[in-house]
Amino acid sequence: MCDVMKGIGGVGVDLCAISRMEPLLKDHRFLDRYFTPGEKAYIRQKGAAAAPTMAGIFAAKEAALKAMGVGLALPMRSLEVTHTPAGAPVLTVYEPPFPCRFHLSISHEGDMAVAFVGIIPGEDRVLAEGEGST
Repeated sequence: MCDVMKGIGGVGVDLCAISRMEPLLKDHRFLDRYFTPGEKAYIRQKGAAAAPTMAGIFAAKEAALKAMGVGLALPMRSLEVTHTPAGAPVLTVYEPPFPCRFHLSISHEGDMAVAFVGIIPGEDRVLAEGEGST
């Protein structure tokens, strides 16, 4: 195994069409099923950028589930995407506790949002400001 890959516990990537999220911004059942209260507040505060933000968070959760190798076995609300003061996304898994560190990157281009998640097993901490992916 390549030394660079040592310690990688899993990787996941997901794409989400922003246009798919636009009509769902007002669907409270969808929002309540897939997003935490903090995520919903963050999405609402984005104004015109709400749909791209929602698509990025949704893609991040799907990418994380793929990286963890659990498919859709966990409820999406058991994962939460927050942001550092500098704007870097941070992924936290609440139930069940997952003893690892997640590296999360979210990007948008045209009508698509993409998220990439890498897992470092055995580490369970939030990255310090300026550390990790953006």
